[in-house]
Amino acid sequence: MTMPKQDTETIRAVQGLEDSRSSVRLRAALAVGTTPDPRFIAKLIERCAIEPEFYVREMLTWALTRHAASTTVPELLNEVRSERAQARSQALHTLSKIGDRQAWPAITRALLSDADDEVARSAWRAAVVLVPEGEEPELAAVLSTQLGRGERETQLSLSRALIALGEVIVPTLRAPMKDPDPRVRQHAIATERLLRNPDAGFEFAIDEAKRIVALGRTSQEG
Repeated sequence: MTMPKQDTETIRAVQGLEDSRSSVRLRAALAVGTTPDPRFIAKLIERCAIEPEFYVREMLTWALTRHAASTTVPELLNEVRSERAQARSQALHTLSKIGDRQAWPAITRALLSDADDEVARSAWRAAVVLVPEGEEPELAAVLSTQLGRGERETQLSLSRALIALGEVIVPTLRAPMKDPDPRVRQHAIATERLLRNPDAGFEFAIDEAKRIVALGRTSQEG
């Protein structure tokens, strides 16, 4: 029996996901996403965990979002518990793009404070998308425990996540703005400033926060 042409092309595309050339893998992910087939969800997720190229991973995520959430979300929820950091990070990233709030219980405190910065950043982004209405203050409280963490890119990701929650973060920032650690104080002050003036830019806000900390003042005092 001859296999339908569409099936043959899709299978060939899936095989292309393992090609050594990133351009071929990119086209393969595009092809699978263009013709969604639940049989290949596991393969897409498996590739997400090991794909070295960012732009190919983005196409893999897009391909997964083209499938029904009812079939992709359960598989992705298994993946966020993987021992491989990239698998956790990419699964969280994909869940944030799908936006199905049934995934919310999987966004644990452990993921939000994951030792790997990429995993934590993906968890922060997913959390602000998936958080149920009314639970924003609790999420803000957990996110605030990460203030001062990492380099500028990581700090900017956290600030953006907090700011996405809106005014509910203001009470949460008060204690970090007086933290003994100057990095925590600077990050908290910069986040509060960005909330008030989003156009200021993170670099300006963090530099201003450094001056405030150096002078021994809090945001409210300044």
